[in-house]
Amino acid sequence: MKLLVHVVCALVVGTSLPAFADVSRDDAAATAQRIGGGRVLSVERSGATWRVKIVTAQGEVRIVLIDAATGRPV
Repeated sequence: MKLLVHVVCALVVGTSLPAFADVSRDDAAATAQRIGGGRVLSVERSGATWRVKIVTAQGEVRIVLIDAATGRPV
């Protein structure tokens, strides 16, 4: 009986968690470009983070990290 209760609880918790779709490479680049301005040079996935390299109008190279699950800057 205890096992059944634990299984039911696990199912309820598991189905109530939000399902996040990974943020695409293009979405990460667009978000980073809005934040940093300039032109996107490269986009690389590193675990749960997108690493976006941008060059500004002044020639400064910036790295913007974007959370791959939420699309928010890290």
